Amino acid sequence: MDIAVLSDKLNQTLSTLRYGENPAELYEPIRYIMSLGGKRIRPLLVLLAAKMYDEDVENALLPAAAVEVFHNFTLMHDDIMDKAPLRRGQQTVHEKWNANTAILSGDVMLVRAYQLLFGIAPDKLATVLQKFSETAAQVCEGQQIDMNFEQREQVSIDEYIQMITLKTAVLLGFSLELGAILQGAPEEDAEHLKAFGNNIGIAFQLRDDLLDVYGDKAKFGKQVGGDILSDKKTFLMLTALEQANPQQLDVLTCWRHQTNAAIALEKVEAVTAVYNALDLRQQTEEQIDLYFQKALQHLCAVQVPDARKAALRGLAMQLMERDS
Repeated sequence: MDIAVLSDKLNQTLSTLRYGENPAELYEPIRYIMSLGGKRIRPLLVLLAAKMYDEDVENALLPAAAVEVFHNFTLMHDDIMDKAPLRRGQQTVHEKWNANTAILSGDVMLVRAYQLLFGIAPDKLATVLQKFSETAAQVCEGQQIDMNFEQREQVSIDEYIQMITLKTAVLLGFSLELGAILQGAPEEDAEHLKAFGNNIGIAFQLRDDLLDVYGDKAKFGKQVGGDILSDKKTFLMLTALEQANPQQLDVLTCWRHQTNAAIALEKVEAVTAVYNALDLRQQTEEQIDLYFQKALQHLCAVQVPDARKAALRGLAMQLMERDS
């Protein structure tokens, strides 16, 4: 069973989910954001981890769907906080409806995510719910820390890595751990898979930071240069502030908090020019590879035959090489 087959099974499961009907204004935004697709990486990770221990992954389909519903809940709320106009190349929910509707619809998605976990075998349910709840809280902690950074002039790169670990990476780690738990994998294997996912998650977010500046808008699905325009403290910006010479620092400082839409393109070009001068594209690629190699070390430690790890390793390679 390859990734394409697992994806088909997952998409079929997601297509059967029923979130509710009335009031339509509450449930239509959920169906809308879930219909936008995406790579479905997190639920795929659940299934790939489960498949490493048992070819039959039927018992992992609804829990995998729960992870995807939860992930889209976080995106819906993040887009409100970031005032993001686009998600996967389409209007964000708060733009298409309004912020209040997006908040409430997101709340229901969190509830539905928990409900999708209730079918897990009783001997595993409490463990999964505890770990899922811990992960959900960590994702919220990461988002709050990210917002805190907006009010701080000084943020270290180590602090940034910790923030993206919470905001992005832990859900990938949990997804793999969940798949292992569902199939009764050894605890040590589940921990290694979680660590694999965490490191892949950090590398994934660093790739996202890179694509925000250097990505193709048609492929990226979000506004290229959006992080620069919103003055987000990404890995590229923090590294630039750390390494810039006085003249470059003046450029970065001058453009911060410049929010006039008429000069948005000029701002992106000016900041990107500093990034280019500091060779930040290459530096970021090196960091991505560093975390990817850490991830592979944990995957190697998982006590199953290499052939059973091949699909997971292949997906990780695709994530690291993506251009969207």
